[in-house]
Amino acid sequence: MRERYYPLNSLKEGHWFKLICGASFQHLPTVRNLTLAYTLAGVDCIDVAADPAAIAAAKEAVKVASKLKSWAKHQGFGYQARPWIMVSINDGEDPHFRKAEFDPAICPTDCWRPCEKVCPAEAIVFSENRDGVIPDYSGVIDELCYGCGRCLSVCPNQLIQARSYVSTPSSIASLVLPTGVDAIEIHTQVGRETDFQRLWKSIKPWVNQLKLIAISCPDGEGLIEYLQSLYEIISPLPCALIWQTDGKPMSGDIGAGTTVATIKLSQKVLDGGLPGYVQLAGGTNNSTIAKLMAAGLLANKNQEQDKDPTNNLSTPISENKFVAGVAYGSYARVLLSPILEKLEKMHKSQLQAIEFACNKTGVKVKDVNQNQINNSQLTKLETVPEILSEAVSLANSLVSQIKRLEIGKSLN
Repeated sequence: MRERYYPLNSLKEGHWFKLICGASFQHLPTVRNLTLAYTLAGVDCIDVAADPAAIAAAKEAVKVASKLKSWAKHQGFGYQARPWIMVSINDGEDPHFRKAEFDPAICPTDCWRPCEKVCPAEAIVFSENRDGVIPDYSGVIDELCYGCGRCLSVCPNQLIQARSYVSTPSSIASLVLPTGVDAIEIHTQVGRETDFQRLWKSIKPWVNQLKLIAISCPDGEGLIEYLQSLYEIISPLPCALIWQTDGKPMSGDIGAGTTVATIKLSQKVLDGGLPGYVQLAGGTNNSTIAKLMAAGLLANKNQEQDKDPTNNLSTPISENKFVAGVAYGSYARVLLSPILEKLEKMHKSQLQAIEFACNKTGVKVKDVNQNQINNSQLTKLETVPEILSEAVSLANSLVSQIKRLEIGKSLN
């Protein structure tokens, strides 16, 4: 029974862990590999872009993880059951839903390119720095950019712009919800009741198929009143509800201090007494759990827990004064970057071998089946056991911080 109610139990007991791949991040091999590693480490939910291809990549990884669960448990990793797949959408302009863009042809030749150096996703490239059989390219690699915006402020000549987009009800209804996702997260801001309601109308017909609705909102004047108005719009709900406290978006990899904003915001929302679970995001990192414990915002092992997993799972009580969980985005991705870069280098070596063979035989590289190149087995984490083990071990080091609370309760 515990496995059946696994993600909901994590919310109820206060050890929920969500991986954020990125609302604008669409590099499918990375989405797949991050999902695989963190699923084997015991993640409860995978949050991906509202893109059928990203959803499919995450689902494929979850299936692979289920086949490796015995190995994961033997290694001491935290795999428990299938995590939920969530998609993020927005009701208006939001930093999570944008891409950087610029014309490299107008960049000064003597620029020291701080944009390239500051990009955590390595989405900004210049042709002379690229190798392999991929055609020369300079600019922003669209599928790698997740909208952090760090390049915008460091460009000496302010040549970089942000291209924003807003989720449309028609695309959600026709492309996203039919994919069978488990959860939806709506990004909003104080004062957008009308926009939120417009978006909610497209979701409402599907809500009985969902296991979870999350609402992500940054701080602002009148926040609690605004969230209360949203609760009235979506009520009654047949599934669980999360309030995501978006502290300092996409900043967790910058330093330990970035987590302070979301912790303060979580306390504010908890004090508001809204029905639903409270989960942190925006600036979360390796110091978040320790700071939450120091602030007394995590349920401890001495608390009495309801042993019935079916009790009040979809309608959490507003009297709860503890954080239900934490979502990790930038920090979780950067943590695994060195490992995934190893995999990428192996893939590039294979591509270079293809290029060499083509040159030797007189076959043009462009005539080689591009799908065969892009879908090389070396882009898949599970095909290199030693790299898979490294990746899951690192992921487990982060997931286990909050999952230790579960172990403490079970031993109590």
